[in-house]
Amino acid sequence: MTAGTSPSPTEQRETPHRSGFACFVGRPNAGKSTLTNALVGTKVAITSNRPQTTRHTVRGIVHRPDAQLVLVDTPGLHKPRTLLGERLNDVVRTTWAEVDVIGFCLPADQKLGPGDRYIATELAGIKKTPKVAIVTKTDLVEPEQLAQQLIAIDRLGKELGIEWAEIVPVSAVDAEKTEKPEKPEKAEKRGAGRGPSAEGGGARGAGQVDLLADLLVPLLPEGPALYPEGDLTDEPEQVMVAELIREAALEGVRDELPHSIAVVVEEMLPREDRPADRPLLDIHANLYIERPSQKGIVIGPKGRRLKDVGTKSRKHIEALLGTPVFLDLHVKVAKDWQRDPKQLRKLGF
Repeated sequence: MTAGTSPSPTEQRETPHRSGFACFVGRPNAGKSTLTNALVGTKVAITSNRPQTTRHTVRGIVHRPDAQLVLVDTPGLHKPRTLLGERLNDVVRTTWAEVDVIGFCLPADQKLGPGDRYIATELAGIKKTPKVAIVTKTDLVEPEQLAQQLIAIDRLGKELGIEWAEIVPVSAVDAEKTEKPEKPEKAEKRGAGRGPSAEGGGARGAGQVDLLADLLVPLLPEGPALYPEGDLTDEPEQVMVAELIREAALEGVRDELPHSIAVVVEEMLPREDRPADRPLLDIHANLYIERPSQKGIVIGPKGRRLKDVGTKSRKHIEALLGTPVFLDLHVKVAKDWQRDPKQLRKLGF
C-alpha cells in the first residue's frame, strides 16, 4: 500500500500475529493440568485426582498460524499448612503478575466455595490483566447444573467487581473426539462466551477446548513467536521425567501419602557400547518421602508397588524421549522435607 491509497481487501483481511502468556489458576484439582495438556495436544503437565499435584509452573506451547499461546499451568492456590505450601502459593502470585491473560478454572461439578471466592477476591485486585472464567469438567454434569454454575460465576464476578473477558464451559476429556466448535465471531453473535450460557456444555463441552484457544488469542499482545515451531514445552527433560515418575507414584497411595513424595532425577546417560540401532538411556532417580514408616508404602510387598511405578512411568518416559529406557528407582527418606528450607532447596523448591 502506498501513501494516499486505501488498503487493498487482502491487506484489510490480514490479522497481526499475536504471542503471549496465559496462566490457569484455581483451587487444587480444578482441572488446570488436564486442560493444559488438551490445548497443547500432548502431556506436558502431570495429572492426578489428588489435589496439589502440580508443584511448579509448567509452560505448554500452542502453535497456530495467527498466534503462539504459551500456557502456564500453576499449582493450586490453597491455605498453606507447610513451608512447601507457602512457596507454591508464592509461585502462583508471581505468575499472575507476569502473564497477559489469566484463566480462572472452576469445576462444573462443584458449587463455588470459600476457596474459589478467596482466589476471585485476589484476582479482583489485579486490574489490568484480562480474566477468563473457565468452567471445567462439564462432562460430569447435566446442562441444568452447568447453567446454574455459569450464572453463579457471572454473579460472583459482578459482586467482586471482576469483568470477565469471557465465561467458557469446557471439558478436556476426549477433546479430540468431538466436533470442532464454531468460530468465536459466530459465538459472539449469539452472545456465547461473553456471559453465562449452557450452550456447548454436555456432549459439546469437550469440543470447546479449541474455542477456548480462539477466545484467548485476541487477548494476547501483537508480536512474533516466542518459541521455535515444534516446541511444545520449555520444561527441561529431567524435570519432565521426574514428574512422570511422581505421577505414577501418586496413583496408588490414596490417602496414605497425600503430598509426601518428591522425585529427583540424579542422572540420565546413554548406555555405552550399545549398537546405533539399539540405543538405551539409563535413568537413575530417587523418590523421597518424609518418614521411614512411609518407605514400605511406596515400595510395597516384595517391592511390587515400586516395580509397578517403574513400569508405568517408563512407558510415558519412552514416549516422551523417543528411546528405550532403563529406569533405576530408589526410595530415600528426607525427614519432614516439606517444612525444612534446606531440604526444599535440595529438592528444587
